[in-house]
Amino acid sequence: MYRTRIKICGITRVEDAVAAARAGADAVGMVFYKPAPRCITDERAREILAALPPFVTPVGLFVDAPVQEVSQRARELGLRHIQLHGHEDAATLRALNVFTILKAVRVARETFRAELDNWRREIAKGGLPHLRGLLLETAGSQGGTGAANDWEFVKSCQAAGAFDGLPPIIAAGGLTPENVAAVVRDVRPWAVDVSSGVEESKGVKSPEKIAAFVDAVNAANH
Repeated sequence: MYRTRIKICGITRVEDAVAAARAGADAVGMVFYKPAPRCITDERAREILAALPPFVTPVGLFVDAPVQEVSQRARELGLRHIQLHGHEDAATLRALNVFTILKAVRVARETFRAELDNWRREIAKGGLPHLRGLLLETAGSQGGTGAANDWEFVKSCQAAGAFDGLPPIIAAGGLTPENVAAVVRDVRPWAVDVSSGVEESKGVKSPEKIAAFVDAVNAANH
């Protein structure tokens, strides 16, 4: 059976990380971008990392941070997976080649196809085998806003072969337990990424919503 992977992002509390793991999430995301409402300290990150069981991957999220800052923090925390959620270029990714990288791409109709073409060219140049996924984020968003993505446009891009020769896609942007099944069925992403859609309040996850989200994804896989 095809299985869509699941990442619960914007984890700010140990109990939320544990709830995500127990529900069956494959990964949890921790934000290291100071302006973001879900940004956490290194101390809190260590607490979360210590509580994670085996086979749940922690991912550190950065936005337009200097390479040295990303590298140092990731090494100190023992992170192997990095999500770059800003406007980072290929040179930045190449400088972080010891990490597994997920790169956010905004689904803006005016620029999306050109950005995908650019990443295809950069991959063809070489030096980006560690770019393992493109996260499709809502246009104009830094993530975690709950704003719905333009899935109809994404589907039209798929039909036109816009994702050929690129890493697997990760669907994000306004996902909830109520709408994620349709996205999984229609877009068939490698993974889905949710933050605000499984929260009780900003930065506080709901175990019930996390479980419902995971159940919806698994049901759609069938």
